[in-house]
Amino acid sequence: MIDLRKTRAGLQRHLAALTLAIGERSVRRPEKLRETAEYLRSAYGGIPLNAWWEPYDFQGMTVHNVVASLAPASPPRAHYVVGSHYDSVAGTVGADDNASAVAVQLELARELAAPSNRKRLAAAVTFVSFALEEPPAYGTRYMGSRVYASRARKAGTPIDGMICLEMVGYTCRTPGCQGYPFPLMFLGYPEAGDFIGIVGNFRSRPFAGRLLDSFRKNRRLPSIGLTVPFDGWLMPTVRLSDHASFWREGYPAVMVTDTAFYRNPHYHLPSDTMETLDVDFMARLVESLVGFFLSPIP
Repeated sequence: MIDLRKTRAGLQRHLAALTLAIGERSVRRPEKLRETAEYLRSAYGGIPLNAWWEPYDFQGMTVHNVVASLAPASPPRAHYVVGSHYDSVAGTVGADDNASAVAVQLELARELAAPSNRKRLAAAVTFVSFALEEPPAYGTRYMGSRVYASRARKAGTPIDGMICLEMVGYTCRTPGCQGYPFPLMFLGYPEAGDFIGIVGNFRSRPFAGRLLDSFRKNRRLPSIGLTVPFDGWLMPTVRLSDHASFWREGYPAVMVTDTAFYRNPHYHLPSDTMETLDVDFMARLVESLVGFFLSPIP
């Protein structure tokens, strides 16, 4: 169990820093991207975790993936990556997309680094906050996740599972408020948007199954899984985040999400603000993630 009150306070603090103090974090505001990278390195360092920048070039400017590592007390039995992108669409402060995920990532890191939890942790965990996911970088070699996953593959870095946190803070509870891509709307999925989704490809089924089984032990956060064939190319909207960069390199990876524009009417709009988010929902996601990382590895 985690202290949900402390977790909620931490989430609120990170959301305020990213959306109110920093604001728009798009490529048209490179100084804001750097300010965010500085905030993240400081936040990881304050946990404390060893954190560093991994720079790369984007159209003549330098951007940074922010990386932090957590080693268990005993030799690790696996290596997992937890990722989220920290940039926002131009003209928005990107509260759900994707400050919500960054906040959850930071609170998860803080929880797992606690001495009592570190003793139970069986895996090494690398936290990566990706520089660019939104257009104009999306779908190109300049995505922070593309850069990181490609470098990991070239270096022969083993990754037993990657968790992509993508828009994890919005809920809706009116029947019919939750949408789905074709043909899922005909398959009896919930009409209200109060669950977290876990999306994986066929290669990721064992990892995704373990994650979903663990999440379902948390009765306070409903969870739904989806496995897509052909790396999601038949349902392209499930590829719209950083997990697809790891699929591309052959790593098992899942997207953990509130389903983005299938639920959140503020997607990519200036109205995507901190006040629209469900911080209790986010805190329960941290709880579920902690439960997974502290569970035995088969």
